[in-house]
Amino acid sequence: MESSSSTERVRFRTQVLARHLHQHVPSQSQSQSLRPSTCLSYSPPELSEPFDFDTKAMRKLMDGHNLEDRDWLFGLMVQSNLFCPKERGGKVFVTPDYNQTMEQQREMTMKRIGYLLDRGVFQGWLTKTGPEAELRKFAFLDVMGIFDHSLSVKLGVHFFLWGGAIQFFGTKRHHEKWLRDSENYVIKGCFAMTELGHGSNVRGIETVTTYDSNTEEFVINTPCESAQKYWIGGAANHATHTIVFSQLNMNGNSQGVHAFIAQIRDTDGNVCPNIRVADCGHKIGLNGVDNGRIWFDNVRVPRENLLNSVADVSPDGQYLSAIKNPDQRFAAFLAPLTSGRVTIAVSSIYTSKIGLAIAIRYALSRRAFSMSPNGPEVLLLDYPSHQRRLLPLLAKTYAMSFAANYLKMLYVRRTPETNKTIHIVSSAFKASLTWHNMRTLQECREACGGQGLKSENHVGHLKSEYDVQSTFEGDNNVLMQQVSKALLAEFVAAKKKNKPFAGLGLEHMNKACPVIPSQLTSSTLRGVHFQTDIFCLRERDLLHRFAAEVSQHQVQGESKEYAFIVSYQLAEDLGKAFSDRAILQTFIEAEETVSAGPLKNILGLLRTTYALITMEEDAAFLRYGFLSRENAAAVRKETGKLCSELRPHALALVSSFGIPDAFLSPIAFNWVAANSWSSVQD
Repeated sequence: MESSSSTERVRFRTQVLARHLHQHVPSQSQSQSLRPSTCLSYSPPELSEPFDFDTKAMRKLMDGHNLEDRDWLFGLMVQSNLFCPKERGGKVFVTPDYNQTMEQQREMTMKRIGYLLDRGVFQGWLTKTGPEAELRKFAFLDVMGIFDHSLSVKLGVHFFLWGGAIQFFGTKRHHEKWLRDSENYVIKGCFAMTELGHGSNVRGIETVTTYDSNTEEFVINTPCESAQKYWIGGAANHATHTIVFSQLNMNGNSQGVHAFIAQIRDTDGNVCPNIRVADCGHKIGLNGVDNGRIWFDNVRVPRENLLNSVADVSPDGQYLSAIKNPDQRFAAFLAPLTSGRVTIAVSSIYTSKIGLAIAIRYALSRRAFSMSPNGPEVLLLDYPSHQRRLLPLLAKTYAMSFAANYLKMLYVRRTPETNKTIHIVSSAFKASLTWHNMRTLQECREACGGQGLKSENHVGHLKSEYDVQSTFEGDNNVLMQQVSKALLAEFVAAKKKNKPFAGLGLEHMNKACPVIPSQLTSSTLRGVHFQTDIFCLRERDLLHRFAAEVSQHQVQGESKEYAFIVSYQLAEDLGKAFSDRAILQTFIEAEETVSAGPLKNILGLLRTTYALITMEEDAAFLRYGFLSRENAAAVRKETGKLCSELRPHALALVSSFGIPDAFLSPIAFNWVAANSWSSVQD
């Protein structure tokens, strides 16, 4: 039957080609049988796609907190012309106008901030404390990032970096003087850490500050061109003040990096004396943020402008700190800055949700090719290859959404004892989630074909908007190496003290080494026990290998730093293994909160798809023998089955994201009407 069907298709296509080449004119009897072909029309996928689980309950599980606040802000933004509402295909969409010049985009960002400020959105962002206030702030930032990355980054710099530095590095005198005016945007802050010559290596920055005990002032200087502050968000146009990160030189001795408050513009927007500011110029994305460069020429600031929670200087010039070890002081100094990595990790997953919601909805209404000569064209998402492109990314996005929620809760409930854990987990998740976002957006762009190139359809443009996340607030590769170094330190400490592992999810190292079955069946592959075992096996084995390789280099007389550098491949594999295992664990914990039923069933499918696609894609599972060739083939085969099982739930899964239609794009809905001639005339 299959051979006969194939022959029939070949015969049909041959006849079509022959008629075309010979300009065949059909006979009267043939022409009478012809009928006008029906034009393609849009059919909403909601008419045919089932919703077999509670999408509202799924959204609550995904967003985690402040759903009503989120929806209120979505509505507030849709109401204003500042958010550029535009009707396309019978729906209104809001999106920044990327056809505007860089200068216009920057001014629109400030106008939108003013609109939100007037409506109380930022109330309590710097003057209220506690998990409830912080989660509300995170929720609002999520929503603003869904609309425009420039808006969320501009606010993130002002509230989380400038404001956060004052909160965490400062003391009561700074809180009382600066926080309320910053919350009300009377003061517009920026955060001058990165320099032309130093990015990830904060310890090596070259800006120098000395102390003048005669005037009780600090004197800040940019001693060379590589010390100019670079990529400082808000500095080019709008910021009135900045946090300056600088080496503090006291009586000829360097005390390391410290932070100072400096004014860079007056209330009229004029640049202050001894300050030079230049624009970083046009970027591949984020042009609504005014990134600038700053030089300091003997800029004097009062002694009280040193943010002194870690160290202080007395009026007569004595350096005071309860932390005598410079390394520990530096670590304590930078610990609060994890908020930036937290917000980046979270926003990257919301962006993945946007890309997937658009690409999957388009694939549920766009058809291409038919299975038979006269048969209907097939929906894109009914092709197994298209399912393989998008649905594993959907499962990963669900898994990483739970990881992002875990990271937020870890951050808002932080204590001095958890700072190390937050640093390591935020570093790992920031790298994994932003890498995933870029890959997802690229696949979604391609899955939308030519429509993915149009700016109004978002997906293509989001790639350039979010590309920066891989390198700002820490280069991803550097962050992953930091994770591996931290894990090695835990390993060495546990072995040296002969104590069990505690924290960072490494407790599995205290148990017997997991044994993976020689033959993996479908039921085994889908079991949470197997998935946990193989992820833990991979992490513990790589940690042992990394420790052994670094130790071997040290035995040969090489420094610890050099040993780390030459062991980078194992470090990268270990960092990824830690992150993947931690993400799986957060998924399992989220799943355990759900009672038996359809919602729990679909979560099980998603979790298994996440686990298996991770095994399939990471060569470490084969490279180090965690999977045999036969078992790797079984994993690949099972992943294909899982995609077909997820296919009926695709619309419900992207609907569970809770992103209003207005924040998606025309091709996610009636793309025929959105591109009709009448839309051109309108």
